[in-house]
Amino acid sequence: MTGPAAAGTTAGAAALPVLIAVDGLSGAGKTTLAVELAAALRAHHSVSLFHLEDLYPGWDGLAAGIAAFREHVAVPLAAGRTARWRAWDWAAGEYGEIRSTAPADIVIFEGVGASSAGVRDLLDAAVWVSAPTHLRRERALARDGDTYAPHWERWAAQERAWTAGDPAAAAADIRVDRQHLHGEPVAAAAFVLRALGELQVPRLQSGWPGANAAACTVRVDRLDTWIAPERLFASLYADAPRAVWLDSSSAAAPSGTTEVSGAVSGAAQVAARSRYSIMADDGGPLGRYAEHRSGITTVVSGPVTALHRGPFFPWLDSVWGRPRATVSADYPCGFALGWLGFLGYELKRETGGTDIPLPPGAAPDAALIFAGRAVVLDHEQECLYVLTLADPLAPVPSDPGNGGDSDDGGGGWTAQVKSAVETAAQKPPAPDLPAPARFAVRDSRDAYLAKVRAAQQEIGNGNSYEVCLTTSLTAQLPAPPAGGEVLALYRALRRRSPAPFASLLRFGSFCLAGTSPERFLALDVPGRIRAEPIKGTRPRGATAAEDRRLEADLVSSLKDRAENVMIVDLLRNDLSHYAVPGSVTVPRLCAVESYATVHQLVSTVDARLRPGASRAEAVAAAFPPGSMTGAPKISTMAILDRLEGAPRGAYSGVVGWFSLTGAADLSVVIRTLEIQGTALTLGVGGAVTADSDPAAEWEEIRAKAFGVLSALGSRFPD
Repeated sequence: MTGPAAAGTTAGAAALPVLIAVDGLSGAGKTTLAVELAAALRAHHSVSLFHLEDLYPGWDGLAAGIAAFREHVAVPLAAGRTARWRAWDWAAGEYGEIRSTAPADIVIFEGVGASSAGVRDLLDAAVWVSAPTHLRRERALARDGDTYAPHWERWAAQERAWTAGDPAAAAADIRVDRQHLHGEPVAAAAFVLRALGELQVPRLQSGWPGANAAACTVRVDRLDTWIAPERLFASLYADAPRAVWLDSSSAAAPSGTTEVSGAVSGAAQVAARSRYSIMADDGGPLGRYAEHRSGITTVVSGPVTALHRGPFFPWLDSVWGRPRATVSADYPCGFALGWLGFLGYELKRETGGTDIPLPPGAAPDAALIFAGRAVVLDHEQECLYVLTLADPLAPVPSDPGNGGDSDDGGGGWTAQVKSAVETAAQKPPAPDLPAPARFAVRDSRDAYLAKVRAAQQEIGNGNSYEVCLTTSLTAQLPAPPAGGEVLALYRALRRRSPAPFASLLRFGSFCLAGTSPERFLALDVPGRIRAEPIKGTRPRGATAAEDRRLEADLVSSLKDRAENVMIVDLLRNDLSHYAVPGSVTVPRLCAVESYATVHQLVSTVDARLRPGASRAEAVAAAFPPGSMTGAPKISTMAILDRLEGAPRGAYSGVVGWFSLTGAADLSVVIRTLEIQGTALTLGVGGAVTADSDPAAEWEEIRAKAFGVLSALGSRFPD
């Protein structure tokens, strides 16, 4: 929100109008957009529309008009008083009669300077409409003809002078791109209304289009057909700039586990977590893309970009925390459309950690797509579920330029998926992998061992019980990988090291390709919470006998069990903040789960969300994952900041989905390759305790890196 009105009002100020500015340079389309917004809002509210051109005192009067607007119009209306102002008579070249604008539920200010610095603190929201100069001039002269033509450059010079000293465009809450497919004001108005609703404009939530909307319906079409998931993803999303594949790649892979020394192998749990895969992009009429950087969440929807200033988790609560979708009772998967993506480790700044600034050009702190359509693959039933959101507030009925549906009911998307299934078999294979990359490790063996000893010193001083120390491996490719090459890289990862929480996230030039086995947090519609932390790792053996020996060694390791139990205790505390008292339980402690390249020690912590508690705040209370920090969490994160000396980025954060039903399922970002342009980064680490062997800790990170590096044809650096 632009000004202090965003902080809310007292009961005595409840009648104050909501002030919205529609700003931009001449010819951008502000007037038409403002008129469309006013018409839509008048269905539920009283609306006043004020045009700044009534105040400009002639062709040289931009600055004087902006000043008069503040003094005679914006200030009195913000205080709930009638504005009295003298209109400029353009024909006579002088001020004319006194006019008045009465307060209303909503007042829309339209014109150049409507969101200028002098009034920004009075506004509830500012909209900036942008268009290139040639388009603006063409539109302005087409509208005003010969009257404007002699004065275009004269007026444009004043606009340039004003914008040079007033960053109104950068300060706007919502930006409209006239060059977008739906950038024309009539079409853009619906996108702007939705964005305004999501800004949580104070004093006017009831009846606002896009805010507190009635529950939407998710249409589900079951297709009793099957196709290799990688082929379906390539067929549907080969050209999508942003797409997410949450891939239970272990569904088709045998776990290879056995029960050793009475320990439960966890094969059943692995299978239960591996039933569904989800594919989606931000296309279609309801698709959106959100990313958070340094206190600003930017949401792109069609021609509109909205800026939500403030912490990430409150924004997440506003768009996800209140269930707003219904789905057929016979649909078995917990995901029923919503947000998918990742939350990076550096969001710890909002949950008790220190703010570590990211370097220029770094990936965002968090990135999510909103999927109004998706495909869910049921590995157990070998069928597909095609999901489409039937939302009465959809900005446009169809989006043919962006792969949109041909009808409101979702049949167009279902037909598109059927066609993709039919043609996928004929698609050429994905490109070959790039040549094996040569990785370098941030910390040499000696440096890492020294950091392990420093962590043990912190433990000995009573500053921590367990320190989850990490480092990273980096490599450079000769050129940024194309979309097909990224998919080929991920295919190699999922085949070499399948996992229940494997994932491919493509957000433009930034991608994540991972095979994580670890669930961070799952939350279902009734409020049941489950965390499944992993602590304790052994590599798989080259022979069956060696494999059984390594698994037995993990089961009997007092050190690994102690690591696991400490994180279980940390999670019990994290979940208790928003749980029903007495509901936090540990039904499974230190069980072995075996994957293609490693054995893992896994526990389960369950709880029930307290009625009325914020779902997003419950996620934040456990973030970042305790298995990636150590215990106690806050003091240990400070130790890690000092020892590691670099931000972790997406690594150690979480990947997953937030369903419109209020459910969520999130995994820990481990065994995950980050691709940023030509740069490849792989984070690895392990838990350090008082009795850790530094040399063994080094071997553990080598084992954890093996699955990813071997799939790429690379090796751990000497």
